[in-house]
Amino acid sequence: MSKLDLNLLKVLEILLQELNVTAAAKRLNLTQSAVSKHLARLRDMFADPLFERTAQGLKATPRALELAPQLRQIIQQLEQLTRSAAFEPAKSQRQFNIHLLDTAYSLTFPYFMPSLLKQAPAVRLKTKTWNKSSLDELLKCEIDLGIACREWDTRSPIHMKDLPPELNHVELMREHSLCLVREGHPVLDQTWSIDSFLQYRHIQVSFGGIEHWLLDDVLKLKKRDRDIAIDMPDFHSGMSLCEQSDLLLCAPAQHVAKLAAGFNLRILEIPVELDPGAYVLLWHKHFEHDSGHRWLRELIIDGAIQQKSTQLKTQK
Repeated sequence: MSKLDLNLLKVLEILLQELNVTAAAKRLNLTQSAVSKHLARLRDMFADPLFERTAQGLKATPRALELAPQLRQIIQQLEQLTRSAAFEPAKSQRQFNIHLLDTAYSLTFPYFMPSLLKQAPAVRLKTKTWNKSSLDELLKCEIDLGIACREWDTRSPIHMKDLPPELNHVELMREHSLCLVREGHPVLDQTWSIDSFLQYRHIQVSFGGIEHWLLDDVLKLKKRDRDIAIDMPDFHSGMSLCEQSDLLLCAPAQHVAKLAAGFNLRILEIPVELDPGAYVLLWHKHFEHDSGHRWLRELIIDGAIQQKSTQLKTQK
């Protein structure tokens, strides 16, 4: 195609994702007028309208939808060609974008950031809490890495085997949940069982786009459920309320271990049989051979190994 302008392909890709000129302009750091001019050139380039205007925004034509998968592949290949083969941490000013669960910060960053700061003083990490759109952003190569929770329990809708094939992953650490109750809670004078566990109302902490837990999926299979009194955004607030009430709180064990010392709480095993889940490092296969990306991945993985070693020494 003699009229092909490779600089316009990124505009087309973003328009296909956003289906809105204003949103596309914002992502591309262009004016709406500039994006409209680029779209006119694209229409001429492909001899197709590419998009039709509707009350809901833009609607891609069949030709545009046909181009979409090829477009992503071409852009990834071009980015790979222009990226330096050698990555020098000491000289790099690269920014990496990472989405991760709130509970993963304290389990990962303290263990790899000291090495990162020493090796690459000008590298910048931009982090954001893992949310409902994070997986989609990973699949679009809009972010570099994700640290999310996946389950090994076959009853879970987010089982490890259901990860998209476009993503590579490494399990950083296993995780299971515990139940917290205040000191002097009446349940401590009862036989601890699923019945006493469900007798009291619960605090639910929703985080990382997870609206309900594997625990609730399993209880539903048993035709049981927890009575949720309040839904809260973070475990620190949840533990504070748990300490001052008869509400029960279920929380990730490793995260709890770093917070529980500051609260007057008792820790109990959840009386429901569940397979442990895992914190998983995720990235698109597009970045597999990117030397800078690989450097950061290895730092995070090495940090997780260090965290496990520290945990074992503490337990001894």
